[in-house]
Amino acid sequence: MPEIRHRLAFHHVAGTGPTIMFLPGYASDMAGSKALALDEWARAAGRAYLRFDYAGCGQSEGAFEDQTLAGWLDDVLAMIDEAVTGPVVLVGSSMGGWLMLLAAKARPGRIVGLVGIAPAPDFTDWGFTTDEKMTMLQQGRLEKPNPYGPAPTLYTRAFWSSGEARRIMFGQIAFDGPVRFLQGQADRDVPWERTVHLAGLMRSTDVQTWLVKDGDHRLSRLQDISLLIRAVHDVLAAITVTGGETAAAPDVEQA
Repeated sequence: MPEIRHRLAFHHVAGTGPTIMFLPGYASDMAGSKALALDEWARAAGRAYLRFDYAGCGQSEGAFEDQTLAGWLDDVLAMIDEAVTGPVVLVGSSMGGWLMLLAAKARPGRIVGLVGIAPAPDFTDWGFTTDEKMTMLQQGRLEKPNPYGPAPTLYTRAFWSSGEARRIMFGQIAFDGPVRFLQGQADRDVPWERTVHLAGLMRSTDVQTWLVKDGDHRLSRLQDISLLIRAVHDVLAAITVTGGETAAAPDVEQA
């Protein structure tokens, strides 16, 4: 069982399974446009759905600068273990796509489908220049300009080291359920070629990569959201198991 370090805020929509669980990107939270759009769709469709904030993000407890990839993985596993029951489909955005792959490895009996939105596994390796890595190692922190907001984005040596210890794109990724990757070809953060390569590493034979020629990293336009919902539909249609009822647990807190 993962260590529960902080109380985690989440929103749960009751409905038929498998439970769809949204994993935000780095420094993001459950109030993003994609998470909210899936929430609205799930309520209308009667589907079980859960969105939550990692520790140090959004409404969850903890300081952001104290978090690591390993800690956030523990948060994902805690939500799978304690907040829902039955099979789960993970929808991971950017860093959330890395966490969903790690969670699928850690909970092979629970995770039955994956949807990645510009998934960014191993980005601690390829997402920083050598100078940026040296800054994190020597100074313990790095601030980079944030194209999505006025405040710079903070990365720490602890987060970087945790990510480097959990790189997965070195061989076959043992997952056999349906997988859909959505990737913008105008993405300046995650090169689309990396997502095509990731698809080739998945052991499953039911893997599709959907490229959006003018799509950016966020893929949050109306047409992108429609494509995301279509991908979730596609994965659910490929799954033959039935989800169970979901329930809250005392060590997570519904917002």
